[in-house]
Amino acid sequence: MISKLDSVLLPQKKFIYHYKNMRWARGRHETYLCFVVKRRTGPDSHSFDFGHLRNRSGCHVELLFLRYLKALCPGLWGFGSADGRRLSYSITWFCSWSPCANCSFALSQFLTQTPNLRLRIFVSRLYYCDMEDSQEREGLRMLKKAGVQITVMSYKDYFYCWQTFVARKQSNFKAWDGLHQNSVRLARKLTRILQPCEIDDLRDAFKLLGF
Repeated sequence: MISKLDSVLLPQKKFIYHYKNMRWARGRHETYLCFVVKRRTGPDSHSFDFGHLRNRSGCHVELLFLRYLKALCPGLWGFGSADGRRLSYSITWFCSWSPCANCSFALSQFLTQTPNLRLRIFVSRLYYCDMEDSQEREGLRMLKKAGVQITVMSYKDYFYCWQTFVARKQSNFKAWDGLHQNSVRLARKLTRILQPCEIDDLRDAFKLLGF
């Protein structure tokens, strides 16, 4: 099934080019999305699927992934399951760029309507998040409010992707210069972006307590 989306494994050079977390990623106009889909099939077992996608025909990869959900997550809406119940899925994305504002808003709306789907997003770089009032920042905050865990990729995440999604031919993953420093810098930036979300939650809590 995954081969119908894209070839299962990424070439080594393509993975490094698109996922390298450099400070100025000029020329990288495509977004790559490596994904893992899990569903609990028993007390100690899960079904497992994986693959990767990229932007196609003007459609951003995040929205493109939603088009394939019916094939990737049978029973998500109750259709096709044995008793008609909605099945629960856990999905992890490893994205070369964080989602744009429009994709974040669309994903947030979709997830609020699909409570049996959990989404976690690891990102290599932050997309248009330099300006304090950027819509992309607000989009990331909306995703967090919708229950999405958003994390900047670290060495262990690149290593996992290399082992799982790359045609590595027994070669080991080698960290490029600046991987750790850039990961720490971007993680701190993402934390600052998402903090207003936490402040709003505190304000709501104080209101409930009558303060």
